[in-house]
Amino acid sequence: MLSQARIDAVRVSAPEDVRRAAEALHEIAMECGMRAAPAQDIADKRTPVDIEGNLLARDVFGWPDDERVWWRNSRIALDSPLTAACRFESQPFWANSEGFRTRLPNPYLDSIDITNFEKRAMTKAAIGVPVHLSFGQIGAVSFNPLDRDQVDLEQAFLEWSDALGVYARTFIATYVQVMGTLQALPPESRLSKREVECLRWAAIGKTDLEISMIIGRSRATVRFHIHNAATKLNAVNRSQTVFKAAQLGYISLAR
Repeated sequence: MLSQARIDAVRVSAPEDVRRAAEALHEIAMECGMRAAPAQDIADKRTPVDIEGNLLARDVFGWPDDERVWWRNSRIALDSPLTAACRFESQPFWANSEGFRTRLPNPYLDSIDITNFEKRAMTKAAIGVPVHLSFGQIGAVSFNPLDRDQVDLEQAFLEWSDALGVYARTFIATYVQVMGTLQALPPESRLSKREVECLRWAAIGKTDLEISMIIGRSRATVRFHIHNAATKLNAVNRSQTVFKAAQLGYISLAR
């Protein structure tokens, strides 16, 4: 099931490769009795397209183009238990109306509301592959059984989930890298030691005056460092500066 040739087949190296890579992923999913549902960003209802702008979900993966399809649901990122799980899990999982199953326990998944699962997830069962990308973006590929009445995916999960995880992550990550038109952060975003120090204190709620007293510098100096950091990170305010610094791993938001 897992081979280097197939990994290369689902890898997107240039915009003109997108459709070919999607077809390779579709073929793999179909061999497993599944239909793939790819999303490069679970917070955005837009789904991957080829170089000509054609919807891959419809034209390659074979999802019907009607009013009930998942990519037309503007609230699926908030409503679907599957997208919720992708925020708390980084490895493949499978789910149905009875809950989530993973190879290793994840108590966060137990807290996800699964009431009315079929309607909200738009499937009775699925294998989900979260794809955690740079700058906090989360993509995902849901593999739904062709047999819409199938609810037990335990055997399929044990047999194929690791391979499906590799293929899904390769496709989504390379698609985003090649087709992304907007960078989440500018390339020259390296922060200085003093800028990081000020943002670290700002992240836990310290004011400019308090930070100035802690680091032994004037309040104007603190403002100068935070302003410089905001400029480097293309942030519009203090909160976004802290958030983007955390995305790059300069500071931690955990308490």
